[in-house]
Amino acid sequence: MTPEERIAQLIMIPVYSNKDQAHIDSISTLINKYKVGGLIFFQGGPVRQARMTNRYQRESKIPLMVSIDAEWGLPMRLDSTSRFPYQMALGGIEDEKLIYEMGAEIARHCRRLGIHVNFAPVVDVNNNANNPVIGFRSFGEDKYNVTRKAMAYMRGMQDQKVLANAKHFPGHGDTDVDSHVGLPIINFSKIRLDSVELYPFRQLMKNGLGSLMVAHMNIPVLDNTKNLASTLSKPIVSDLLKRDLGFKGLVFTDALNMQGVAKFYAPGIVDVKALLAGNDMLLNTMDVKTTIQEVKKAIARGEITQAEVDARCRKVLAAKQWLGLDKWKPVEMKNLIEDLNSPYAKYLNEKLVEASLTLLRNKQNILPVQRLDTLKVAALAIGTDKETDFQRGLARYTKVDTFFLTPTTSIAELFALKEKLQKYNLVVAGVHKLNLKAGGSNFGITAEMNLFLKDLIRSQRTIVGVFGNVYSLAYLESLEKADAVIAAYQETATTQDLTAQMIFGGIGAKGKLPVTISNNFRINDGLKTKGGLRFAYTMPEAVGLKTADFAGIDSLVAQAIREKAAPGAEVLVAKDGKVIYQKAFGYHTYEKEKPVQLDNLYDLASITKISTSLAAFMKLKGEGRFDVDRTLGEYLPMMEGSNKADLKYRDILTHQARLKAWIPFWKETVKKNGKFKWSTFKADSSRRFPIKVADNLYMHRKYAQKIYKEIKDSPLNEKPGYVYSDLSFILAPLVVQNITGQDFETYLKKNIYEPIGATTLTFNPYKHFSADRIVPTEHDSLFRKQLLHTTVHDEGAAMLGGVSGHAGLFGTANDLAKLMQLYLNDGTFAGETYISGNTVSEFSKCQFCDQGNYRALGFDRPAKPGAPDSNAAPSAPVESFGHSGFTGTYTWIDPVNKLVYVFLSNRVHPTRENRKLYQLNTRTEALQVVYDAMEKGKKVQQ
Repeated sequence: MTPEERIAQLIMIPVYSNKDQAHIDSISTLINKYKVGGLIFFQGGPVRQARMTNRYQRESKIPLMVSIDAEWGLPMRLDSTSRFPYQMALGGIEDEKLIYEMGAEIARHCRRLGIHVNFAPVVDVNNNANNPVIGFRSFGEDKYNVTRKAMAYMRGMQDQKVLANAKHFPGHGDTDVDSHVGLPIINFSKIRLDSVELYPFRQLMKNGLGSLMVAHMNIPVLDNTKNLASTLSKPIVSDLLKRDLGFKGLVFTDALNMQGVAKFYAPGIVDVKALLAGNDMLLNTMDVKTTIQEVKKAIARGEITQAEVDARCRKVLAAKQWLGLDKWKPVEMKNLIEDLNSPYAKYLNEKLVEASLTLLRNKQNILPVQRLDTLKVAALAIGTDKETDFQRGLARYTKVDTFFLTPTTSIAELFALKEKLQKYNLVVAGVHKLNLKAGGSNFGITAEMNLFLKDLIRSQRTIVGVFGNVYSLAYLESLEKADAVIAAYQETATTQDLTAQMIFGGIGAKGKLPVTISNNFRINDGLKTKGGLRFAYTMPEAVGLKTADFAGIDSLVAQAIREKAAPGAEVLVAKDGKVIYQKAFGYHTYEKEKPVQLDNLYDLASITKISTSLAAFMKLKGEGRFDVDRTLGEYLPMMEGSNKADLKYRDILTHQARLKAWIPFWKETVKKNGKFKWSTFKADSSRRFPIKVADNLYMHRKYAQKIYKEIKDSPLNEKPGYVYSDLSFILAPLVVQNITGQDFETYLKKNIYEPIGATTLTFNPYKHFSADRIVPTEHDSLFRKQLLHTTVHDEGAAMLGGVSGHAGLFGTANDLAKLMQLYLNDGTFAGETYISGNTVSEFSKCQFCDQGNYRALGFDRPAKPGAPDSNAAPSAPVESFGHSGFTGTYTWIDPVNKLVYVFLSNRVHPTRENRKLYQLNTRTEALQVVYDAMEKGKKVQQ
């Protein structure tokens, strides 16, 4: 290496992967001509950066040291990469192992992209709330907490062979000037600097810190030269850092184009001054040619020797060897984006966010929210007029109505909003779109927002989640008087989602404030709550499985849609009380106009039997008001004197009571010419014809009695044995009403669905939900002669006004899963018992297996082992149970593996004659994918 090349090894130039070809080529020129030692990448994308890195490494005589600012992961600079929380959020985490894991994962991402140095962690002790440059980038104001977190981050990275970089020496945490735009002056004593600011640096140095960055600050107590930044100060870099503290790692300047130094010295001159001060690497050199010339002049003047330059060059080369650059390999382009966005990284981010969320108020233990059936909930988004991830997260747990308060809301609109909210007994407010820095704007919090929130907190039960810089809490008036306050530190989809989960007890609160915000919110404040009360919404990794092993579900559903077994579907898998897989596929119809969404309602068909009739019977059994060994005639007097009066419910619910399979009731209403009899249906509703069967089709108010009489008079099957029948379930609503005195739907909603938050489980969804949320079923060419949309598919249920115990229930996969989880828990949900006495366990057992009938009481069970086209996945244990629906629905409960599975589709669209979903066995094959994933998980653990 020539003397010039040795100087050039100390130079790191800025590179952008989002700039034009001229910029890309100009970097090549600097590498080829001057042999610079390294690159620092700024904004752009990973694929572009990888291509540039490969080109530049090939062109470089000596492998380049590549660096980046990735304090919260590569997204700090690059699109299409995995982000992690800001350091202030990490400061609120008590488990430092998580931060070590984050450091290791960020390092793996860096290595995958050919990056060797990450300018992190920030070890500045942020004890100035008005700090304009550090703030949320710091771990907090306690030097011990900052040190523990920084140590974990550093070790995680360096164990993966990425050089950590502690910044900004000697401490940038108590400044009120941004060194990007000016030179901060720090008027501390040496005692203060030594005891606070320098503490984390010293501790990291003792534990193998590979590099650090010197800040641009004027510190008179260490060097009183006017307008001289610490970066350019020999007393600070050479004397304090290298001699007194004995730091042997690489010393980087902060960027030399920042105004803290650039406003006082020209490019090239500032670089030489930094070198003379004792720095090893000159970051963001803006004029490579001049810098090399000026260093040579300094050598000639005796200000620095070539030997000193050579020593630093050897130090850089040694670091490159430690980083493996003596065995450089190009960045592999294949699967780059996938590798930088692994499920593990996403799950780790979830764990970090969950551990950071900080509960600061919880009056009367309002969190986690209990007794959903007593609440009317408003979800208020403050700072935006767009539906938020927080609001969507809340809506998974119960019915919430959404409202918005923007910074520009008028006084009149504020009064109108206040009046609307008075109808609710719980308001959950999210504070959104806050500025990252106070900057004279109070983080964007307006007087109107403050006035409204203050009044809201005073007058109503209010839970507040603040999605932004934690210091913003000081600017929200009366916040400490809210019923619950959650500091979420930042606004991402994940923080909002997990905050919603915490409110309803899907996860617990664990975080602690890493800074003092006000007299009301002080450092180390943070209340704890327990999770696991209701569903958590997470990933397979949360239960020891792998996301990749669930890809088979996607493939099976894609195949079903491709082969037109159904136009769309939704699949949900919950394990151990956590929803680990939930996806919507395809469209409502083959016209592909409306994609399936996770909040869409499906016609559940025969799943109605186990979700309505059976739910009611089991609840009543637990209360001693229903007994499966009593008869239909005892519970339904209208059946007395019929051939069904003495049928026992144990036989009825196992479909071996000799009842006919079904009766086509609608055919009795049609004349030979194909038209309806005048006394049955009309096109318009009236007092005599009030019962809606479908659009423009209304049934006579007394016709249901004819249906019940037809069932009563129907003959029993001649031979005993199993015959699946709808008839007893059609009668179930009458039985339940006879026992309880309540109509069927009201009983179910008030006693089961609303308390567990399954508020979309409903008959006649057109009464409660917009049509675009409801998935259509069949084009009925025989009876109703229309596309069935928002009304029930089953003819008998339709003729009963949409309410029956055999069909008619609609709902989302999410809400059906809640009911199935209640069954899995043997009648308990969210700490409350709704079906007592181990009734679900009793009902889900095989009753007559010795007779070849493998059904439970109302529930389906795995058929005889080895039976073809089984109703269950091959690996489903004998203890599992569930049901399928004619429209293409299916749900299965596995108490052995604590598994709930829901598959919803409209395979009958456009015709029930389409049996491809059965032929493909998509529903059970998709469940088998889950069992296969669990089997793989067991082998890994072994």
